[in-house]
Order: sequence, then structure tokens, then C-alpha cells
Amino acid sequence: MLVTGAAGYIGSVLCERLLAAGYHVIALDNLTFGTQTLFHLADNPSFEFTLGDARDERLIKDLVSKCDVLVPLAALVGAPLCDRDPDTAASTNLGAIRLLNRLRTPSQLLVYPTTNSGYGTKSGELFCTEDTPLEPISLYGRTKVDAEADVLAGPNALSLRLATVFGTSPRMRIDLLVNHFVWAAVTDGYLVVFEKAFRRNYLHIRDAADAFVFAIENSGRLVGRPYNLGLDEANLSKEQLALKVKAHVPRFHVHFAEVGSDPDRRDYIVSSQRLREAGFEATRTLDDGIRELIKGFRMMGRGAWKNV
Repeated sequence: MLVTGAAGYIGSVLCERLLAAGYHVIALDNLTFGTQTLFHLADNPSFEFTLGDARDERLIKDLVSKCDVLVPLAALVGAPLCDRDPDTAASTNLGAIRLLNRLRTPSQLLVYPTTNSGYGTKSGELFCTEDTPLEPISLYGRTKVDAEADVLAGPNALSLRLATVFGTSPRMRIDLLVNHFVWAAVTDGYLVVFEKAFRRNYLHIRDAADAFVFAIENSGRLVGRPYNLGLDEANLSKEQLALKVKAHVPRFHVHFAEVGSDPDRRDYIVSSQRLREAGFEATRTLDDGIRELIKGFRMMGRGAWKNV
């Protein structure tokens, strides 16, 4: 099995989960962030690592020839990062997926992770299913939607449209909404929240990893379609999320003010009914994740750029 972007936030958790499920994993990453998040897997004989770029056709052709399942996680994730480097975003988020899709054979399964940011500007009252038209706003959203279309146009492929992921990872991210709110609560003790009524759907990172394993093991009846992947019980506004974090960190001061805007204008309720009816349901709650994050952030100690 090939996992690109394997050293990233999701990849470093997913690789461990795949190995535990008995798969042989070939991990590919260019280690852009310079972190050795896969060291803990190096002693596993079923784990291999290749330092390289998911856009390198010669390398990808060689790796694809060794695998029966392909999970392309390599991407510039999030609208701000993509806007800072649009050429790399387009070549990685879309070009690398088209390359992988072109090089694989019909017998090779491709499980493509995308984002529910593709639903674009919606009313917070709209219930988004996989049949809801995709209207991405940002470059990030557009590249992911176009890549999903390319994948699903081919054989033996499916996509998982991930909600906003939360939870701890060897390659930690604090820019994701739940992670960011808990980080602010634990480290600064305060947060200014804009667009407080905007609603989003959430997903624990280990539920995401479990869903990939489920998709691989049940691909015969899942291929050819996209699947929303999130917690149906966690379609919360940013205000509701902030107050939920405050319930765990009472000293956390939250101030609501219109001082910014989400570049993807995410404000919708997402249904994961299709995947639930197929047999998979996320089970880890936001409260579970908040407690986990509080413990994790307390381990991080003094910030690199702070004398406190």
C-alpha cells in the first residue's frame, strides 16, 4: 500500500493504524516541515519510507507498481497555505492526483481524501449530502474538488470528504479549528472568535484513520462514490464549539467580534448518512478530543518563541 504525504498530520496516524491492521505500508513524503514523525514505525518490517515528491513521475511510477492500494494524502492543506503558494498547491493537490490516477491500473484501489470545504458558501441551515452541488470558493477547495472529479471518473476509486479534523498527532497542527480553540484555552487563556454563528462538522483524527481502513476493506461495495466523513452530532457553530471548550477550561475567556472571515465561507450542516448506512460511523466525540488535546498541549511546555 502506498501512502503519500505519510509524515503529515493525518498520515502519521494513518500509517500506524494501517500497520496495526496488517498492511504493508510504503510511505512517501518530502518532509517539508522537517519533522521525523514516523520514527516510531521504523522497527516495523512492514513499513518502508521513501523521501521524495508526489509529483515526481519516475518515482511515483516505480512506487505504484509495487502497491495494490493508493492513499494520496500529499497536499497543501487549507486556503491560507494554498494562497501563499498557488503553483505548488495546484501541482500537488491536483497535478499529483492526476498523475497517480493516470499511472495506476484498474485493479489498483485509490482511496482519495478530500474536504467538505467543497460545498462552498451555503446557508447554515442547509443539510449537505453527497448530492449537494459542489461550489468551492478558495483555490484549496477548487483543487480538491477537481481532483476528486478526476479520481471518481476512473475505475476502482472512492473519495472520503473529511470534516474539520481534530485530535493529537505526531505531526501536530494547531491551525485546525478545534485544535486551535483548545490551544488558545490552554496556552493564552483567551480567544477572539469571528463569524460565531457559522457552523461546521468535525471528525477525530483516529476516526478518520479507521474510516480509511473500513473503505479499503469494503471497497468492493463502496467504489465509484464520494462519502461525507464526520460526526453528525458535531454540526456545531463556532460559538458552540468555543463554549464547549470553555466547559473543560473554565478560565478560558472567549470574546466574539467580527474581526475576520473564513476564506472558504464554511457554514453548513453535513450529513454522513451514506457512510453510516454502508457500515461505518465515527464514534469519538468532541469532548473526547478536547480532553485529549488538553493533555497533549500541556506536554508541549514553553513555546519556542516565548519566555513564559
